[in-house]
Amino acid sequence: MMMVNDITQRVVQMSKLEENVNEILGIEKEQVKVSDFEQPKELVEVKTPPVPRTMEEKKHDIDHDYDYSRDNYYNLIEKGQEAIQGILDIAKEGQHPRAYEVAGQLIQSVGQTVDKLQDLQKKLKDLKELPKSATPQIKNALFVGSTNELQKMLRKTSPETSMEKAKENEDFESKRKQSTEDNFKNK
Repeated sequence: MMMVNDITQRVVQMSKLEENVNEILGIEKEQVKVSDFEQPKELVEVKTPPVPRTMEEKKHDIDHDYDYSRDNYYNLIEKGQEAIQGILDIAKEGQHPRAYEVAGQLIQSVGQTVDKLQDLQKKLKDLKELPKSATPQIKNALFVGSTNELQKMLRKTSPETSMEKAKENEDFESKRKQSTEDNFKNK
């Protein structure tokens, strides 16, 4: 009960403080009636389905990125060629070895950019061919089961004929017997 009284006193003090501030600032207090507020209408939840990404959008993204990268590479190559021409002019006038060294580095840099442009075209070609030529490849296969189940599975899928298996078993048995006999003789 003590807590409710404290809260009530604080509310009264706050309202007195608000009245004093309003009086100092010359603000008139408006009376607001509860009926002035509208009651909330019935809430209706609207579910919007998620927008699925389609292959066409991915294709558009790939094409857009390719075009953007290609334009950037062309701009870099053109500016590099202008810079090469300028540094070569400076090198001819000054006959300074450092200017020729810079020109050589610039030529190498533009050449690398041209290589990157060609790599970009190759990557785009690979990306477009990937869905068409994608075949499932098993890289790491793991068999979970007993050795008995593994043997049964291998027997079913093995292309060998029963005669070949029988011959192989006979060869194995004769080698085993031979090694057992040799072990007894050596003792």
